[in-house]
Formats: sequence, structure tokens, C-alpha cells
Amino acid sequence: MSTSRSQERLQESQSLVTTLLEKQRVIEALTHKQESKNKELIESLVHRQNLALLQRKLRDLHPADLAHIIEVLPQPDRLVVWAELEPYHAAQVLLEASPSVRDSLVAETERGRLVALLGQLDPDDLAYINGSIDPEIVAEVYQSLDAREQSLFRSTIAYPDDSVGHLMSPELVWVRDSWDIAGALEDVRRRAELPSHTEALFVVDVRNVLRGALSLKDLLLRPPSARVSAVMSTGVVSFTPRERASDAAKAFERYDLIAAPVVDERGKLIGRLTVDVVMDFLRRQAQSEALRRAGLAGEEDHFAPAWTSARNRWLWLFVNLLTAFVASRVIGLFESTIRDLVALAALMPIVASVGGNTGNQTVALVIRGLALDRITRANVRHLLQKELFVGLMNGAVWGTLVGLSAMALYGSVPLGLVMAAAILLNLVVAAMVGCVVPIALQRLGRDPAQGSSVLLTFTTDSMGFFIFLGLARAFLV
Repeated sequence: MSTSRSQERLQESQSLVTTLLEKQRVIEALTHKQESKNKELIESLVHRQNLALLQRKLRDLHPADLAHIIEVLPQPDRLVVWAELEPYHAAQVLLEASPSVRDSLVAETERGRLVALLGQLDPDDLAYINGSIDPEIVAEVYQSLDAREQSLFRSTIAYPDDSVGHLMSPELVWVRDSWDIAGALEDVRRRAELPSHTEALFVVDVRNVLRGALSLKDLLLRPPSARVSAVMSTGVVSFTPRERASDAAKAFERYDLIAAPVVDERGKLIGRLTVDVVMDFLRRQAQSEALRRAGLAGEEDHFAPAWTSARNRWLWLFVNLLTAFVASRVIGLFESTIRDLVALAALMPIVASVGGNTGNQTVALVIRGLALDRITRANVRHLLQKELFVGLMNGAVWGTLVGLSAMALYGSVPLGLVMAAAILLNLVVAAMVGCVVPIALQRLGRDPAQGSSVLLTFTTDSMGFFIFLGLARAFLV
């Protein structure tokens, strides 16, 4: 199915669910207004009929589509749809939903139903949403697992959320390197089904150490008598459970991987990582970075209570307020200068704005370079030199342009020269800060996307005002 058709189908489903919910409200309101001795019976029948229609529609939807529809519904309608989902579909929705929506659904679900739907999940999926569930409920579900499933659950939660081990799946198909193709094919046929995203079989020795991979193409086309060890591919990209998921994602992109084996420190095969899980991780990571750049503490449910949303935005609002006060005090140092030459008040926001824009361009470039591992200790000095030269060139060009404009507006050559010099110097400062701040944050173990914009804005504003007003005081007043 094409992407456009899939999107159209999702929109149709979302529209139908919304229509059913609206129809239910209207009909029940009309029924409630009618006077009849069987009023309660009629209301109950109408209610159950509407819910039956809703259930039939929800049953046909993919879990990802269900999660999307639930996320775009206001809280009352969301809870109606959530209550009508069967345990299996409800469990899959918890996996697909954003963390904030998942938390709200879990909070509104009574304990017995929550235990029942969590029991539908595989151990690795249960570990994936473990942080959103009350530990007592997780412990109750854990007790219902068999010994193998309990072991898988423990091994998954033992790894950090951003590690390969937390994302890997125990579902894999392996063959021995000592087998022939006929034996390998017979072993595969005995299985009820192959795990999704299986394009090759992992090859291990008698100690379960990974030796290579056998593609399905070779499995089907090679002579039955050929040895697996003779036809397998040995250049297999593998990961360890402690590796960062972001590094694994880059490898998936670089080598166009569909699935990759995960091995322990002794090289023994313990699981696999698939492209769908990696894509979900990248999507969540991109959303989190976008929210942090906007000054939000974390992913926010669009239909969460207003109080919850307000608290989510306090931290960086507070930081921005502090930096704004500092910038205002810089201006306060030059009150007498501004009083003597009022034109400065109209021109100084231009200096800060141009510097901020240049700095944001540099920050975006550096963060992207860091994310793609293109900026290293060996080349960071060259990058800084290059960006400083870019700042100098842009400062010279645009500083001259703005200086000439100021000169024409106010009829003052000295004012135009001060304006040009201030633009030049602030663009150099912006380029330097745009390079240094993201790299320094990463070296300190912080997220470069989280604090770079705030520190950049503070520096370009404060330094822009200081440079412009300082030059004005020195040469104009």
C-alpha cells in the first residue's frame, strides 16, 4: 500500500471513529430528553448498539492507527475508545502510543484490566513500557510468566533505555555452521513461522558463537549438499547489548540493514535488532530533541490537563527569564548613552537579531555534524576556523549593508560605521559560540540540542548590546 493511500485510510478511520462518538452523544442526549416509562431501557439499548458499532470498527484497525486516533482525541472521547478495546489491541496501543499518552491511559485503567492486557505482551515489550507501569502491577504480571520469559524480561530491563540491549528482541533463527544446506532448510521448515524482518539466518558454532549469516537466497538456491560454513557471509555487522542505540541506528542507516545480531562479550548470539525498532527509536529521539529545543521538559500530550502542560514548560521559561534580565542589565549600563542618542534604541535590536540568526545556523550545522559523527577531536579546530571566517565574511558584507542603511536613515557617517562594526563583531561572536557551546555540552555528557539555543540567545543578545552600545559610547557620545 502506498504512503498516500495509507494516510488516506488512516484519515478515513479517524473521521469514522469521531463520527461514531459524536453520533453516540447526540442520540443519547435525545433519548435522555424523551419521556417514557422505558426510558432507561431505551438508553441502555442505544448505548450498547453504538458501542457495538464502535467496537467493530476498532477491531479492524492496525494498532499503530489505533494509537494515532487515541492521541488526537480529547480526553473524554479517548477514554471511551480505550474502554472498548480488547486486551490484545489495548496492549499493542500501549506499545505504539507516545509516553505521555501511555501514562494517561495507564492511570485511567483499573488494575484488573491492566494486568490482563499486560499479560498479552512479550517479555521484551513488557520491559519496553515498564517505566509507565506501577512496580506492583509489573511484579504481578512477571509472576505469570514462565521461567524463560522471566529471564528475558530481567535481561532486557538490565540495560539502559538508550542501549541496544533494551531494544533487542530474542526472536531469531539460527543454524549451525557444521550443517549442510539441506539440514538448515529442514530445520527452518519445522518452524511454525519466521520472525518478521528475517532476510538471513544467523550462523553459530557448537558454543553458540556467531560465525556469520546465511541469506534466504543462498538457503533456497545453493546445492543441498553444500556446507553452511562454505556459503555463509562472514562480514556481518553485529552489536553488543551495552552499545548506544544511537550508534546502532547510524550503522543501520550506513549499511542499509534490516536486522542485525546482538552478541555478548564472548561473541555468543543472544538476540537481534530490527529496523522497525530502530526507526521507532529515531522517531522518539527526534521528537524529544525538537521539544527540548522549544524549551519543553519532555514529550507533552496535546490533550493533557492545562496544569500538567504548564509545569512542563516552567524550567526553560525560568532560564530564559534569567537571561533576559541579564541582557536588560547590559542595556542598563548604557542608559545615559541611549539618552544622548535615541537612534541607538531603534538600531540595537538589529545587531542582536542578526547575531542570533547566524548563531542558530551554526548551532544547527554543528549539532547535525555531532549526530552523524562527522565532528571529531581531530577536525574540530578546522571547523571552528572555518566558521569564524564565515562569520567574518558575512559580518563584512551584511555589516556594510546595514551600516549604509543606518547612515542613510539618520544622516550620520559615524553611526553607520559603528553599526557596521557591531554587526561584524557580533557575527564573529555568534559563530564562535555556535560552534563551541554544542561541542562543549557533548563533551560534558549533556544533550547539545537542549541548552545550545538558550545559551546562544543569551550570548548574542548580551554581547550584541554590549558591543554596539560600547562602540557608540566610545565614538559617538
